[in-house]
Amino acid sequence: MLPRNVFTADHELFRDSVRKFLQTEAAPFHPQWEKDGQVDRELWRKAGAQGFLCPTLPEAYGGVGADFRYNAIIDEEVARAGLSGIGWGLHSDIAVPYIVNYGSDLLKEKYLPRCISGDIITAIAMTEPGTGSDLQSVKTHAVADGDDYIVNGSKTFITNGQLADLVIVVAKTDPEAGATGTSLILVEADTPGFNRGKNLEKIGMKAQDTSELFFQDVRVPKENLLGAEGQGFIYLMQELPQERLSVAVNAVAAAEAALQWTLDYVKERKAFGKPIAAFQNTQFKLAELDTEVTAARVFVDRCLELHCEGKLDVPTAAKAKLLTTDLQCKVMDECVQLHGGYGYMWEYPIARAWADARVQRIYAGTNEIMKLIIGRALLD
Repeated sequence: MLPRNVFTADHELFRDSVRKFLQTEAAPFHPQWEKDGQVDRELWRKAGAQGFLCPTLPEAYGGVGADFRYNAIIDEEVARAGLSGIGWGLHSDIAVPYIVNYGSDLLKEKYLPRCISGDIITAIAMTEPGTGSDLQSVKTHAVADGDDYIVNGSKTFITNGQLADLVIVVAKTDPEAGATGTSLILVEADTPGFNRGKNLEKIGMKAQDTSELFFQDVRVPKENLLGAEGQGFIYLMQELPQERLSVAVNAVAAAEAALQWTLDYVKERKAFGKPIAAFQNTQFKLAELDTEVTAARVFVDRCLELHCEGKLDVPTAAKAKLLTTDLQCKVMDECVQLHGGYGYMWEYPIARAWADARVQRIYAGTNEIMKLIIGRALLD
């Protein structure tokens, strides 16, 4: 593997602590969490105590003010260990930054310290049963009523949906205004009228709680509005590059892990009297995959550098998401094939990784949407 100059010695010390924590506090319990459909809530508090939640947050709120590379390290180690049930990336990389970037001082002081400690788990409710990637067409609406909004609607496929204490809801405050009528509103999970649907049963990421959410006359104070009314769609577009970079970081780390599992397997497994690794087809397949993963790693590391410099633009983030998630699925499929029948057995990590990978091409904007973004940028 090529040296990764994007990280310093301090970053690597942090990586070592994250890896050891996951080996002790998460890996032994993940199979049971897959059966339960969610991780143990106590894992979040333990992670918070170690500084593994929202490391970029300012010291004023209890954070350490680290750069996004620390988030990336956590994402990589979670992916590399195959711990797909842990929803820290959604919390730290995607949801909490909306509060940091658009929340009032009152909201930041109220929520951020507990987001860091793990006492508050966050979710962001974008997708609806009839909208998918089309965020401009959300039906959930928030009607002003005095000093409050009254929120009605439903959401689906919401990561951390069962555990979340605080949900960022994408809602229409002006249904006639199209994209400019969309706002972001914080809803606490114990608010009357807010209900969780069932924990959705997925083909992969089985330990990750994913839910339907329902809002029936949910009264929320106007002070829970993030930023300005009607600016929600703009905020979503501004934050999506980081979300897509996070997905890309996960994709490459997962692909690297799958390659290593497969290398170990083909060296030990024998067929026709010799290790599978001795066959030319095995060597050629692994050589092709390793070459592509190495190239993807270099690109994602460059995107990480650009993001830390405030220079990662929307088309480049879309390229990273498109390239790496397509490659991740290719790597998983080829590695399952090299495992033979054992690759289809749930007890083998490659089987779990294969099932987990497929959704990466769907969320954070489908890969078809990524192609639209890249194509439009080329033609502008």
